[in-house]
Parts: sequence; C-alpha cells; structure tokens
Amino acid sequence: MRVISSRRTPAVAAAAMVALGVIAGPAHARGDQDASQPLPRVSASVETPSLFDDEAGGNANADDPAIWRNAKDPDRSLVIATAKEGGLRVYDLDGRQVQSLPAPAPTADGDMPGRFNNVDLITGLRFPDGRHDVAVVSDRGRDQLRIYRIDPKRPTAPLVDVTDESAAPLVFSTGQEEVNEQRTAYGLAAYIDRRSGRSYAVTSRRHATALALAELLPNARGKVGYRTVRTTPLPSSFTLPNGKSWAPCGEPGEEPQVEGMVVDPDTGDLYAGQEDIGIWKLDADLRSPARLVEKVRSFGVPGTWNAETEECDAGADPGFGGRHISADVEGLTIWRDPGQPGRRGYLLASSQGDDTFAVFDREHGNAYVRGFRVGDGTGPGSPDGSQECDGAAVTTAPLGRKFPNGLLVVQDGHNTPATTGPDGEARTDTDFKFVDLGRLKRATGL
Repeated sequence: MRVISSRRTPAVAAAAMVALGVIAGPAHARGDQDASQPLPRVSASVETPSLFDDEAGGNANADDPAIWRNAKDPDRSLVIATAKEGGLRVYDLDGRQVQSLPAPAPTADGDMPGRFNNVDLITGLRFPDGRHDVAVVSDRGRDQLRIYRIDPKRPTAPLVDVTDESAAPLVFSTGQEEVNEQRTAYGLAAYIDRRSGRSYAVTSRRHATALALAELLPNARGKVGYRTVRTTPLPSSFTLPNGKSWAPCGEPGEEPQVEGMVVDPDTGDLYAGQEDIGIWKLDADLRSPARLVEKVRSFGVPGTWNAETEECDAGADPGFGGRHISADVEGLTIWRDPGQPGRRGYLLASSQGDDTFAVFDREHGNAYVRGFRVGDGTGPGSPDGSQECDGAAVTTAPLGRKFPNGLLVVQDGHNTPATTGPDGEARTDTDFKFVDLGRLKRATGL
C-alpha cells in the first residue's frame, strides 16, 4: 500500500550507511537503459476471470501467483494464486479456473476470517510415503501457514488441504486478540535447503519489519505442520549520507513492511522487498546480515502523515534514492537461465508505483539490466495490461504447447474494462495476466 503519492525523476544514487550497521549497495550499475527512451512493452496472451473485492464477489482480490509445472504432462501445468478473503484459485494454462478453495472461517464470532496473502511452492516435499509437491500459503487473517498437496490425478480438484491443525501455531501473534489486530503473516517464500534437504517457509509480518523462518514438518498421517526456527527484524530507520536520520512516512504506529519475497534456489539467497525502502538480500536461513541491494526512488524523501487524506505529504527529494523502482517494490521472482544452471539469469521485481517491472542480473552483483511494461494487447478481445502489480511468478521451463518457452504470470490491480455493480459504482476488479516468455524475450532482448 503506497502512502506517498508523489513521483520523482531519477537521481544519481549514493551509498548509504543505514541503521543496525547494514550498508546500502549502489542503486545504479552497468546496463542502465537510456532514461529518455520508453521501456519496451509486452502484452499478455491470457488473462484469468475477474475477481471482485465486494460481497457479491466473495471479497476476492487477486494478489500473488505461483506456477506449478506438471513434469509428466506440461500442458496440464497450473497457476495457483491467492485471492485474499476469497481463498485460493487454481487456473489452467488457458486461464480457466479449475478449482476454488475458501479461506478458513473465523475461529469464533468477532474474530478475523482467513485471508490468503502470498503463495509459493515446494517441489518434492518429503512425506513418509514419498515426495509430493505442495503449495504453501500465508494466512494473513489468522496468522498461520496453510499447506496444500498438489495431486495431478485430480484434474478438477488438484489441491488438497493437508495442514496439520494441531501443529500450525500462530506465526507472530501471542493470541487471538493480537491476531485480530492483523499484524500477521504477510509475504512468503518457500524453499528446500540445499545442504539438509529440509523444507522451509520465510514469512514477513504485516505493518512490521520482522521476518520469520518456519520449518515444514510432514507427519505419518500425510499432514504438514510447522515450527518457527527463528525471527529477525529488518531496519525501519536509516542514516542518510547527509547525516540525517530518515524513516519512510506511514500511518502512525506502522513500520515499513515486507511483502514480495523469493529464495534463489541456486544460491540460497533470500530477496525481500521492503515496500517503501527497497530490496534486501540475505541468507534464507536468516542468519546473515541483510544488504540493501536496490533502493526505491523515494528512499530518503521526508514525509508527513496527513490525517485528512490518510496519505503522506512528501517533502523535497534529497536525491538519495534508487533509479529503477517506484514504491512499492512488490512481487519478486527468479528467472533461471535454462541453458546455464547456477547463478545465470535474473531477479524480476514489480515496480508498483509506475506500473513497470525491473530486471536485475543474478550473476553480476544484482546489477540492473533493464525494465519493461506489460501493456494492453492490440487485437480484438486481447487482455489489458498490468497496473499496480502485487505479485509475480516466472518459469523458464517449457509448459507444453501453450507456453513452450516458459511463462511469466503477473497480478493486475486494475483490470479493464471497468465493471459496475447494481448501484452503479465501480467494482474493484483484479486478475492475473499470463505472458509468454518467448514474447517477452523478443520484446526486451533478455
């Protein structure tokens, strides 16, 4: 959620010493595009049905996608996506919904209902009867994780809830009263540790800077619980090069939160997008210091909370921000080079504030490579573009005849054409766009 609405022109970034002794990395590097030239555009070939965040639509609001590849039949691969209070949606590669799973009901009257925020996949979670692929979801409403086994033998209902209710503790809260305040599990990234083979999920906390590491624990009954291993905070205030202390403006009592996260499977690095600050890089086990490898453009801009507008009034830009991402920094995803395993490929980030995507090099210190937009299609009935994108997922693996070169899925926060309800008011309309990776490569030269 962006609270400073002002836009700024790119400025030369400066390295900054920040709170807790973490040093911000350079905000610009080799490969920068000419700022005077428009970013390349690519259009989606598929879009999913509209989700409406109102009572008639089941309070469903598209947020975060994950791509599951059916190794035995890639044409039957799936996109699994969160819809907040609307639960989970599962789509085929034509964008058709094949399954809808509700979020959990409130535990008692007056308590918050389930609200699915982010989703990620574990390929080959080790169960007693063998390995199974699972989707891991952060339940922001109830401050828990939920786990769904993916069963390719059930084409119309492939996801099966295998959460062990007796071993699914609150992630951050001390009790239901605190859960109801909704400083709960928010962003999520799941991974298998390369050394131990154990499976983990990293979650962030809404309106706070904390990250938590949870180990997934399958049991003999085919259920999956989890335990919290450790937590760590990211900074909330920073010392700028001019010696002044700065913290991003926000609603009183709220700290700068993290949502978009991804673990690089080849390096074990966690990338965490702190929405109004930038992209942090640290070990996925949360043991290492965090490095700020990319700052948002508004980094260092002072702001004052305006209670009337419920936004921040921005002051003069001192020029300490980055050049490539307009807050919020949102969906992060890893683009692996299929021909060169290891560090080759890219980190993609949603630049929500200007409706673009930024591409960073995995191999050369996360240097910026280029940006692009997902724009409107040109043919009759073509999908519109992506605006204010929350979540993104990419795979370079071939997905059958539909996407033989791989697939990028992005959330669209303002699906068009606009839809109105019976009272004539516009409905909040969101969905997901499927972008052919071959088309994106041709458009961007990646």
